[in-house]
Amino acid sequence: MAERLVVIGTNAAGMTAATNARRQRADLEIVTLEKSDWISYSNCGIPYVVSGTVDDIDDLVVRTPQQQRAEHRIDVRIRHEVTGIDLDARLVEVRALDQDRTIKIGFDLLHLATGATPVRPDLPGIDAPWVRGVQTLADASHLLERVGGDDVRDVVVVGGGYIGLEMAEAFIDRGARKVTLLDAADQPMRTLDPDMSELVTAALRRYGVDVRLGTEVQGFEDGAVVTTDGPVRADLAVLGLGVRPNGTLAEEAGIELGVAGAIHVDRRQRTSAEGVYAAGDCADVFHLVSGRQVHIALGTVANKTGRVAGTNLGGGQASFPGVVGTAITRICEVEIARTGLNEAEAEDAGFPVVTGRIESTTRAGYFPGSAPITVKVVADAVTGRLLGGQLVGSDRAGLRIDTLATAVTAGLTLAEIVDLDLAYAPPMSPVWDPVQVAARKAMKHLPRT
Repeated sequence: MAERLVVIGTNAAGMTAATNARRQRADLEIVTLEKSDWISYSNCGIPYVVSGTVDDIDDLVVRTPQQQRAEHRIDVRIRHEVTGIDLDARLVEVRALDQDRTIKIGFDLLHLATGATPVRPDLPGIDAPWVRGVQTLADASHLLERVGGDDVRDVVVVGGGYIGLEMAEAFIDRGARKVTLLDAADQPMRTLDPDMSELVTAALRRYGVDVRLGTEVQGFEDGAVVTTDGPVRADLAVLGLGVRPNGTLAEEAGIELGVAGAIHVDRRQRTSAEGVYAAGDCADVFHLVSGRQVHIALGTVANKTGRVAGTNLGGGQASFPGVVGTAITRICEVEIARTGLNEAEAEDAGFPVVTGRIESTTRAGYFPGSAPITVKVVADAVTGRLLGGQLVGSDRAGLRIDTLATAVTAGLTLAEIVDLDLAYAPPMSPVWDPVQVAARKAMKHLPRT
């Protein structure tokens, strides 16, 4: 009989692993199990469906179950929830939701792509139907139903991370009467340094979002979000408090967990159990700058680690070197990006730090369409090695983060960044690219040799 690979979870890290395993082995039987109605979709696109930028939920679906069966001979089973794993018997226990029965499926190889769950604190009233998370296409469908009616005028978004800010913008674009963003911290987007986060707060307020920082949510009742500063009226409350890795199935099966409750894996995406792999938001990953295992829930990481897991599950050889935590978004016409370590993270990792923060323009200052950009770099105060960078700007400013991400990955010093042969033409950049200007400023704080 053919060996069987069972994949739990069918989004980025799950289906990427399954299809890559198929490319390696034509004879492998592959069964994927998914508790929801959808597979292979971009949940990063949900805010843009809600805002109306993307026309339809179906536009976010990359592959249907029928396509995966036809193109890759993968047995895709939706509405099948895995409730347990028996490593000794090599069985998974599955609840077939449409049939309301439990079955057991044997496996030779197992891949865990169980993703992450939105943080949903135990607060009074949080289960009210007008309090929603943002994670799945079912969430997106519900939000679309609500914003399409006349009963949603006041929207409260709880949490100032990427998804929270993107949803605040989405509801402004949808014409909500008032959008309020609540965050218990003193800044949104805590992956940025405070001086860069201030620029994000200013952009949100210019766009019409009522940003309330240092405001802790205590509950939800009678069409209002109860906070430490009093009630805030809401027809709809959207939770954007981040995610936690789904490591429960693995833990109950005796598989080792790592940082933040994520499944611990090695560079080949192997778990502590023989023949069991994991990738994506449920697994930890190595950070190339700090040298530590971290949990980073990003679609880019899920796809790359899923590819590595699938290649190895199919008998190939692949490894994942690690990440530098590069992320980008656009909020209220302002592009925000970061890579590597911010100041606080660098200091926590034991680095002595110097920084350089500059304000420049995205094109030559005299060229029509030129827009402001602020760039900040963080470097080792002894060696000058670039540790991280952040930028906030518009007019296609965000992708400059890829220059910094490449430099961080390569271990370049500030001096080497200043000397990079970067492209220049007035419609695209000043003669000194803002990234290089920031590096040059940080160099002034290095010890003279």
